[in-house]
Amino acid sequence: MKYTILVLLALLTLSFAACNKDEDITFDPNVKLSFSTDSVLFDTVFTSIGSTVRRFKVFNYNEKAINLDEIKLGGGANSPFLVNVNGQQMANGKNVKINGKDSINVLVRVNINPTLANQPFIVEDSILLFFNGKKEKIPLVAYGQNAVFVNNATINSNTTWDSQLPYIIYNSVTVAENTTLTIAAGTRVLFHNGSTMNVKGTLTAIGTKKDSILFASDRTERIYEEEPGQWNGIHFYGSSKNSIINHATIKNGIAGITVDSLSSNTNPKLVLANTVVKNMQVVGLLGYHTDLAAYNNLFHNCGQYLIYGIGGGNYDLAQNTFGAYNYSFARRTSAVHLSDFISSTEFGALKATLSNNIIWGSLEDELTIEKKSAATSLIELKNNLIKTTKAEFSGNGNLINADPLFINPRQGNFKISENSPAKNKGINLSQHPYFSTYLSKDILEKERIFPSELGCYEDN
Repeated sequence: MKYTILVLLALLTLSFAACNKDEDITFDPNVKLSFSTDSVLFDTVFTSIGSTVRRFKVFNYNEKAINLDEIKLGGGANSPFLVNVNGQQMANGKNVKINGKDSINVLVRVNINPTLANQPFIVEDSILLFFNGKKEKIPLVAYGQNAVFVNNATINSNTTWDSQLPYIIYNSVTVAENTTLTIAAGTRVLFHNGSTMNVKGTLTAIGTKKDSILFASDRTERIYEEEPGQWNGIHFYGSSKNSIINHATIKNGIAGITVDSLSSNTNPKLVLANTVVKNMQVVGLLGYHTDLAAYNNLFHNCGQYLIYGIGGGNYDLAQNTFGAYNYSFARRTSAVHLSDFISSTEFGALKATLSNNIIWGSLEDELTIEKKSAATSLIELKNNLIKTTKAEFSGNGNLINADPLFINPRQGNFKISENSPAKNKGINLSQHPYFSTYLSKDILEKERIFPSELGCYEDN
């Protein structure tokens, strides 16, 4: 019993001491607070949709507690910023204590009201902290921009999107059958989490080298700049026809492009040219028994496949660079996989012509061509550089297992070095039906001279 009383007294003493320490506040005007950042910066925030929260900490490295007489936004109730301190939202907080050798968490969010401005603008404020007769200031800066918001919309008449404002897609946008959506050079089409573009009619997205078109996530913060899986992708349905994507970047989705079924006319269902497809969580381009023409494109950094075409179809791939490295993903599948087979009831003839491409990466076999059905297939491989263990891919001017010597693939630079074996190995494509339209120049609009470099970059 005596021992129990002594233990209880000791605990009470410790508890009392702790309370005293917690309440022991210094009013010394020379004490300082420290901050995890000297300012809070928000990247481009599209008006009316807010932004991600920024967080910083306020540290009190002193032995005694410091009482913040006031913590507030300089702009007061009219500020576009919202502040939360230790879980409590406040525009003006009084008597916020920071215990000795402790810290508080400050969360900041910004909401920017729409304006008439087309160009990005800056919104500024500051968090003010008053204690012991002095003031500390943390600047808040947000870059804002207006946008056109599209939420579960269907485009039922021919429409043009221009480059004046970004387009933000919520949930989905659908181009209806027998309808054309034209996207002008320089336009940014940005997708909220889980959003999709469905093309049941025609998509004409034609940019230029100077003003390319961007399809990407609406998360513009730097930490999301190269993050895969932020939106679903662009899906071309069976009724779609005559679509073109030229001089664009498609990045940070799940499946960048999905193309269903064969073309209903003599044109490819999709012509993809001079475009960068990257940072896809699963696949850069997914084809189901379809017609695809792809010229001068760069595919890289996708979770499984760069191109996955199954169920047969028609594929004309010329002067593309497929760079499949395992920098972001534990990939175990070939960069380019073409097959005549889906299942015992879903298969079709595969016609694939691959000319002057580079198909390279971290795996031993970066090209797979499957012929598993009774359908008749026609495969032509001419003057490609291929990483493979398959002897049947050799011949016809193909280079097997010769490192193309990309300049810096980790940083997305897939130009070839001066001594690359891919230099001057390209077959003459001047008789190709799309030569004057897409193949006479490389992805950077540099004149292509034959024998050309393999891949999408010319270096003559």
